[in-house]
Amino acid sequence: MPLFTFLLVLFIHSYALADEWPQWMGPNRDNVWKENGIVSEFNEDGPRILWKADIAGGYSGPAVADGRVYLTDYVTSEDVKVANFDRKQFTGTERVLCLDENTGKEIWKYEYPVKYSISYPAGPRCTPNYDNGHVYTLGAEGNLFCFEAKTGKVIWSKNLPEEYKTKTPLWGYAAHPLIDGDKLITLAGGEGSHCIALNLKTGKEVWRTLTSREQGYSPPTIINAGGTRQLILAHPEGVSSVNPESGKEYWTQPYEASNGSIIMSPLHHANLLYVGGYSNKNILIELDPQKAESKTLWRDQPRLAISPVNVQPFLIDETIIGLDQNGFMYGIDLPTGERLWETSEPLHSERPLGSGTALIVKNGDRFFLFNEHGELIIAKISREGYEEIDSMKVIEPTNVAFGRDVVWSAPAYANKSAFIRNDNQCIRLDLSAE
Repeated sequence: MPLFTFLLVLFIHSYALADEWPQWMGPNRDNVWKENGIVSEFNEDGPRILWKADIAGGYSGPAVADGRVYLTDYVTSEDVKVANFDRKQFTGTERVLCLDENTGKEIWKYEYPVKYSISYPAGPRCTPNYDNGHVYTLGAEGNLFCFEAKTGKVIWSKNLPEEYKTKTPLWGYAAHPLIDGDKLITLAGGEGSHCIALNLKTGKEVWRTLTSREQGYSPPTIINAGGTRQLILAHPEGVSSVNPESGKEYWTQPYEASNGSIIMSPLHHANLLYVGGYSNKNILIELDPQKAESKTLWRDQPRLAISPVNVQPFLIDETIIGLDQNGFMYGIDLPTGERLWETSEPLHSERPLGSGTALIVKNGDRFFLFNEHGELIIAKISREGYEEIDSMKVIEPTNVAFGRDVVWSAPAYANKSAFIRNDNQCIRLDLSAE
């Protein structure tokens, strides 16, 4: 092979190994960070902060793509750092920010006024989606936008509550939209429009499907089962499967979500599908291997599986790794729901923290966890248990929940870095092993 060709192949291979984080849970929506050359433990001073950028409030994570960082926030003069469970009114401005990945400097921003009537009103929830030169954002009150990624020009927009004659859920629009082919799939709400698909380029509706008493918070998830691509929608009245091309319903298994609180994305392995919600609401569904049908194996079993709140569980073959609402992390056997082990170590607390948060991402043979105290943790996690390797506080918790200071925003992991935000700043941490 000529030297030039060899170097070109080597360059392309090295470039391909670089990871972007263009949406919630990463490139494949599985919380797997595939880059090599990442630190196995921190040095004495911790990871180097490459830049800091001033931002405002929000729970949404950053998205990193094409040399830029996209995130959303909420600017207001009112006190929105409250963990109220009432629908109070707050006035402010939601923003979509585009930052330079290398410097953190603002490239463009888009602002629009929004009145919040939601609980936990600090800011937007959903991570932006980047796809083919466009960025899609969903605000806490259902303002959906498509932007030209380079310039911030609005291509199309929708106000979901107005268009679908519904109201914003108690905790805001929080189910991260899903891009599937030429469609954007998102929860809307309303009669016959629990979930909708829109044309990516025009915003025109492609299909609508199902009715549920409210939207819930579980992101749309596509699986392959029974020789069929199935869009799984976990909503406050059931777990449903529909055709992602048409919205036609395949099946629904009854499920009752306490307070409408079903937040996790469904977990799928082989012929099993698991969903867990608040207050020991859980369901294990068996999928037919030949066709798009299903049956419930068990439901709402106490002391089985987990009731996740803010943390998406991670699935390693038949083992679920996740945090329960009681503040313990469990290793769980998927087929039976049996709890194999438990620990409160990821929260670094002497007592379990209710609704405690430690967001889980896998890199190689170890995991990075970002907990609600603003600490980044490196750990080994398996069916056998949890072992912390190292940890370092990297950002301050700037919000409140359950009487304690928290930061609840999921980091993005890209280009050997972690991009982490609170309600004051977004930072880029160097996690390169070099």
